[in-house]
Order: sequence, then C-alpha cells, then structure tokens
Amino acid sequence: MGGVRTRLRRWHVWLGWLVAIPMLLWTVSGLVMVARPIDEVRGEGLIRPAGPIHVAGPLIAPQIAGLPVMGMTLEQRAEGPRWTVEFDGGEHRLADPATGRLLPRLGAAEATREVMTRYTGKAKVREVTRVDRDKPPLELRRPMDGWRVAMDDDTHFFVDGGSGAIVARRTGWWRFYDVMWGLHIMDLQGREDTNNPWVVSFAMLGLAMVLLALVLLPMTIGRRRNGSGLSPKSSATAPASRGPRR
Repeated sequence: MGGVRTRLRRWHVWLGWLVAIPMLLWTVSGLVMVARPIDEVRGEGLIRPAGPIHVAGPLIAPQIAGLPVMGMTLEQRAEGPRWTVEFDGGEHRLADPATGRLLPRLGAAEATREVMTRYTGKAKVREVTRVDRDKPPLELRRPMDGWRVAMDDDTHFFVDGGSGAIVARRTGWWRFYDVMWGLHIMDLQGREDTNNPWVVSFAMLGLAMVLLALVLLPMTIGRRRNGSGLSPKSSATAPASRGPRR
C-alpha cells in the first residue's frame, strides 16, 4: 500500500506542475475580464441612438431595377432619412427616400460624419482606414466592406460602406479584454474556439489531478490515524511508571 501511495503522490505532484500554468492563465484572465463592467468595455455609451425620422414629402421606393431584395427599412443617417436596402447575398445600399435613387457607397468623409454625428465622447478622429471584406481585422470578427474610424483615445468605430451603419465599436480596454479572452480559452489565433485541443487537454489533466487527490485523501488520513497511537510492541516494552516512595 505504501508503494502505491507514493506512486500516486508522485503523479499528483507532476500533474500539479503541468496544470499550474493554465490554472494561472485562467485565473488572471478571468480576473481581468470581471475588473470592469461589460458595458464600459464595449463602449456602449459612446454612440447615441439615431434621432427621429422626419420626412418632408411622400416616400418614393428605391429604384432597384428588378434586383432581388431581402429587406428594406427607413433609417436616420447623418445626411437625413435613408432607405437601407439589403440585397440577396448580404450587400446593403442606401437610397434617397425623396427620389428613390440608389446612393453610392460611403467614402471616408461620409463614414467619419456618420460616427461624429452620434459620438458622445471627447476624443478626436486620428485616422480613417479602409476595411477589406476579405481581410477584416481580428477585432471586427465579421466580413465587412467599409471603414474603420480610429479616435485618438484608441477607440475604433467600424462603419459599413453600403448601409452607413456603425456595426461595431472597439475600445482600447475591449482589445485588452479580447487578448485575455483568447488566453482564457487558449485560442489567441481566432479567439472563438472554446473547444480547441489545448483547453480540452488541460481541463482533462486538471480533472485527473482532482481525482488523484480524492484517492490520496483517505489513504493519507488512514496512515496518520494508524501512526498516531503506540504499536503493540512499543506498549509492551514501555517502562512502568513508578509509584511514590514509601
């Protein structure tokens, strides 16, 4: 029994060393992710809702020339009310409700205007860069053909070039949070795969360490109980206590 206990204890120690690194990463990353309210991390208060829609005259349907349309809504943009038309395939375009004419895709200046019209912060625009649909940045997490408006406080806004919608906002804290999330699920490449081999393997090792501890606990307790009292041999050879001298 002593040999089995020693071997199990050795395995438990080595498993502890293996699991210590992911345990540290999980703890630190989890602490970072709860350090601030999620609304502040997402920057949800940086963009105010779009204003009410005011239409001066009758609405004219978009001139889509028989193209397959999946949906159409009237939304407020920086330049006023606009039809937002979604075509088959996911492409979006804006149309003027006063004439029905399809509008060209937004340029850098128009994308900046869409952001600054609804922006509630105090930062200034640092740069505006194009976003390629085939190579979107990791922080966006979706294909989009549009613009990234970067502020001087390290906040980024992503504007769809077809619909003019602000589809994402990324604060500096959000990007740090995102790195911690990648460490937490052990997927720094895409930061979305929670079922990758690394996290599954380390979770199984952690479970094995806990099961070994449960096996070792009663064995260790039993050993201490058996060694707490005197053995029969030692009891027989122990010197008798002397009474008081007469």
